Amino acid sequence: MRGGYGQFCPIAMAAEILCARWTPLLIREFLCGSTRFNDLRRGLPRMSPTLLSKRLKELEAADVIQSVKGANGAVEYRLTTAGEELRPLVMGIGVWGQRWVESGLSSDNLDPELLIWDMHRGLNIDPLPKKRLCFQFVFDNLPTAKRNYWLLVDPETGVEACYADPGHDVDLYAECSLRTMTDIWMGVDTVAKAEDASRLVLTGSRVIASMMQEWLGLSPFAQELRMAG
Repeated sequence: MRGGYGQFCPIAMAAEILCARWTPLLIREFLCGSTRFNDLRRGLPRMSPTLLSKRLKELEAADVIQSVKGANGAVEYRLTTAGEELRPLVMGIGVWGQRWVESGLSSDNLDPELLIWDMHRGLNIDPLPKKRLCFQFVFDNLPTAKRNYWLLVDPETGVEACYADPGHDVDLYAECSLRTMTDIWMGVDTVAKAEDASRLVLTGSRVIASMMQEWLGLSPFAQELRMAG
């Protein structure tokens, strides 16, 4: 695939496949359920389409993923048995990062589209009213063009992330900085603390607002005890 380490050690051989730039994050996207090229791009918004295509071919050649035709004829990518065995390894890296890597988030780490995409995958619809709901997130520290995002919740079809106004009545508005919502999602902050300190303003259904910490779902690493800093 690339210049190798020239060692017979299994760690070296695995690293030649798995440690190329973006590859661990691409595998993360598969583990989180993404199967189509456009969905992978939404989970990796700073990865170029050309490089994404290259990494997909490399992983397929290494038998980590396989491409299949979906129901509508579109190409989808699925983890093989070998790829699925990477789950505890990749998630373990995430646990280590949450526990030991400095938690301070710089502006370079913050991405509203990636945050909304992650939130839509983790959102827990179980405690919510059994009807279609629309949540609008307003990141008040961003330029107007990048300030508004929506999550549509439907008990029949699940959760959809929207980057343009879907045209539905909004059941809950959440206004805060991008950093505040990222901190909440990562478990560094909580809805209650942010609201009490006026870092987060919730407008709309108080019933839904009162359950936000529960239905927001949070990052799969949010509950890990932080050891760094």
